[in-house]
Amino acid sequence: MRAVRLTHWGGPPVVTEAERPAPRGEEVLVRVEAAGLCGSDLHVLAAKPDALPYLPPFTLGHEVAGRVAELGPDAIGPRTGERVVVYGPWGCGRCGRCAAGAENYCDRRAARDEARTGTGAGLGRDGGLTDFLLVPSGRLLLPVGDLDPTQAAPLSDAGLTSYHAVTGIRPALADAGVGVGVGASVVVIGIGGLGHLAVQILRATASAQVLAVDIREEAIALADECGAHFGTVVRANTADVLRKRTARAGVDAVLDFVGTSATLRLGLSVLRSGGVLSLVGSGGGELTVRKPGALPPGLRISLPFWGTRPDLEQVVALARSGAVRVATQRFPLSRALEAIDTLRSGGVRGRAVLIPD
Repeated sequence: MRAVRLTHWGGPPVVTEAERPAPRGEEVLVRVEAAGLCGSDLHVLAAKPDALPYLPPFTLGHEVAGRVAELGPDAIGPRTGERVVVYGPWGCGRCGRCAAGAENYCDRRAARDEARTGTGAGLGRDGGLTDFLLVPSGRLLLPVGDLDPTQAAPLSDAGLTSYHAVTGIRPALADAGVGVGVGASVVVIGIGGLGHLAVQILRATASAQVLAVDIREEAIALADECGAHFGTVVRANTADVLRKRTARAGVDAVLDFVGTSATLRLGLSVLRSGGVLSLVGSGGGELTVRKPGALPPGLRISLPFWGTRPDLEQVVALARSGAVRVATQRFPLSRALEAIDTLRSGGVRGRAVLIPD
């Protein structure tokens, strides 16, 4: 079978031939039908040695959908031939958080990072940019019915992480006496693979005013298609424009899917007292927390990572109902390197999805 692999840190990805794995024990072999490309893949490719707790070589790709091809003798879960999406963060499967479906916050992650065994599909473990993916357990597979695999695959990160971030701002807002309801406002910074889904998830699950921000006109057009109430490209007066759109002295929450110092400054400048900043993007920006200081009083900061299996179930349900639809740009697996270059150059509208050809 073919596989797009990172063979050494700092090197380009390599399209190569690999042996088709055979499932043992609880393992399940999935025939890949679609695999999304993510900005996290670019971070992995650009990482220096020892920057990440992984050891190459491994196959890239952590957004995966396909059909169950073969079951190990002790496997449970989906049946052979059933279409599934792969839950990407692979925890220990035994701690309390994993038992509750929150493998993204596995209690044993620190020990696993130290051992460099990888955190999930395409992240130190062989991922889905291939023809067949070996999944450690059926618990990591979620049936998707007749949902198109090119729609299902990006839900496992772009949709899941966005949903988890939106869910994460709810209790904080409620504690502040606001709630994501009528009169509330949320700014979404970065309308890319995750941000355009966050806009749709907010519109489908909340009554908040959704304000979209990006540096690209085409991204603002996408936000409009996804249901944003207002969108603007970044200008010198963007903070003033956003504040004037709210019913209060600033917005109630900011979902930052970029995470640079510039976007953090923008987000903090528009938040009202008691507001919530959810930092999702890994753009390398830094935030100084000091009291007293310039941060809004009562500020809540959230650092969501991926999402839970119950979150993924909800995202799939939204997609199957038609409330959420991924904007995709499709590439055959044989053009994987071209797709990666297109993503790196900012030329992807929505999500790049690779399809075995």
